[in-house]
Amino acid sequence: MPAPLLAALAVQGVSVPFPIQGATLPNTLAGRDVLGRGRTGSGKTLAFGLALLARTAGQRAEPRQPLALILVPTRELAQQVTDALTPYARSVRLRLAAVVGGMPIGRQSSALRGGTEVVVATPGRLKDLIDRGDCRLDQVAITVLDEADQMADMGFMPQVTALLDQVRPEGQRMLFSATLDRNVDLLVRRYLTDPVVHSVDPSAGAVTTMEHHVLHVHGTDKHRTTTEIAARNGRVIMFLDTKHAVDLLTQNLLNSGVRAAALHGGKSQPQRTRTLAQFKTGHVTVLVATNVAARGIHVDDLDLVVNVDPPTDHKDYLHRGGRTARAGESGSVVTLVTPNQRRAMARLLTAAGVVAQTTQVRSGEEALSRITGAQAPSGVPVTITAPPAERRKRGPASRGRRGPAMAARRRTVRMPSLNAAA
Repeated sequence: MPAPLLAALAVQGVSVPFPIQGATLPNTLAGRDVLGRGRTGSGKTLAFGLALLARTAGQRAEPRQPLALILVPTRELAQQVTDALTPYARSVRLRLAAVVGGMPIGRQSSALRGGTEVVVATPGRLKDLIDRGDCRLDQVAITVLDEADQMADMGFMPQVTALLDQVRPEGQRMLFSATLDRNVDLLVRRYLTDPVVHSVDPSAGAVTTMEHHVLHVHGTDKHRTTTEIAARNGRVIMFLDTKHAVDLLTQNLLNSGVRAAALHGGKSQPQRTRTLAQFKTGHVTVLVATNVAARGIHVDDLDLVVNVDPPTDHKDYLHRGGRTARAGESGSVVTLVTPNQRRAMARLLTAAGVVAQTTQVRSGEEALSRITGAQAPSGVPVTITAPPAERRKRGPASRGRRGPAMAARRRTVRMPSLNAAA
């Protein structure tokens, strides 16, 4: 790899490659097509990112004509990949732009018109920018598909194939996926030439550093049980099926004294970005989410994921659980199951290749506390406000527009942050 890239790795404290990186880099740096299978959290971003940056270094993109493309299924994953690769792109003087829905399209088209070597994109927004004449893919020599299985599951296949048909036919392709089902196999056969296949870590979620628990709860006690788990010391992601259920639980937790925030597709992208940032800093300790958070979100030291609503698909179970026990850390996945859900949950775990420990629990019991760290909430309602740095950014002028009386009322309901660093 170029010396500046190696220096940037040293600055970031990266000295030993993860297995998927060590396995794929010799081939990707040599320009081979690669099919990489590795569970979420296994280090795939640097596996493809370092090779892409090393092979693009020293080149300059013409306006509207990027040289490398990374396609991802969700805005959150696009942001995470962009954040992860930015210091390395900077070290080899490559411009990198994120192109995603839910954000102003004007800024993204300006970046493309100004010239950017590497584009990280969700398929829909990239198609919009191409249709507007702001981007052409005929100079793209390296294409990465990250989380290809989720792109298939989300119905992006027609858009993905239409985009892949526009990149340079002789270019390098890298496809990374946690699972390789029929739709992904079609992509591999159509777009990868003599690919080197690397499978690192089983796609099943039976990771040695991850514990799986099924907690049998009574329907009437489920809400209280959920609240006590949320009130634990430390962060937790809680998954529910619908946006409405997420909003309802979040409000109930706030009323009980738990610093919770909601994440789902009904939130604007700036709201979603701010909520994630608050969760990562500890300003928010409970992230209540739909499956939008099940892929691509990485939070350090997250040791518990709770399925308040059991997932309906074994792949969803694996990807929800993949938010914890990342990069060799340990963690637990807990699923709350009412009597009428037990049979379906047993089938799902078998399909996922997971052996879970089953425990009957009630709120307030020692077993619940031992497994999840559950405790009684304070009962003092909390209000999540923007962290101090963000309030300063908005400045006094924006508060002044509401008038002094309104500003005073808003000050009285502000709760102090539990984390001074936030």
